[in-house]
Amino acid sequence: MRQATLTFILLTTLYSCGQTHEKKEDYPLQVGDIDFNSKIDDPDFKLCDETKVLQYYNFGKGLQYKGEKIAITEHFKNGLKTKEKIGETGVLTIRFIVNCNGQIGRFRIQGMDNDYNEKNFTDNISNQVLSLTRKLDGWIAGELEGGQVTTWSPCRPNGLNKAPNPPN
Repeated sequence: MRQATLTFILLTTLYSCGQTHEKKEDYPLQVGDIDFNSKIDDPDFKLCDETKVLQYYNFGKGLQYKGEKIAITEHFKNGLKTKEKIGETGVLTIRFIVNCNGQIGRFRIQGMDNDYNEKNFTDNISNQVLSLTRKLDGWIAGELEGGQVTTWSPCRPNGLNKAPNPPN
């Protein structure tokens, strides 16, 4: 009986050594990574290093923009021209990547209503906000341990970024 058990263990071990497993990576390096999509992304927008794309908050400096958040708020306050704001409440977020040269690309739009459910804003509002976001040209590339890295940032223009009303 002991010899049969040892034979079984030996054969099982030898069989498992011959097995190879392919490692398949289905997950992005970071949650929220923005992969290149040839259907919607500008092929001329280049990342300096695809493996070093970090979120804006990884640097401990917050949002890096010339004139800071005040300049971004003024940009949207002066540029957003629509009569459709009434009835269009919720949060419209545009995520994008800032490469190591301070250029932006790979824009993604996500809308939520006041109950945090997915929402599609009108094309007029979404297109205006996207256009204004593309015109923001004061981004500062992130730095980590003396080297510049690529970052991704969210953009939530004031006026559409209304917090849900508390229940009565």
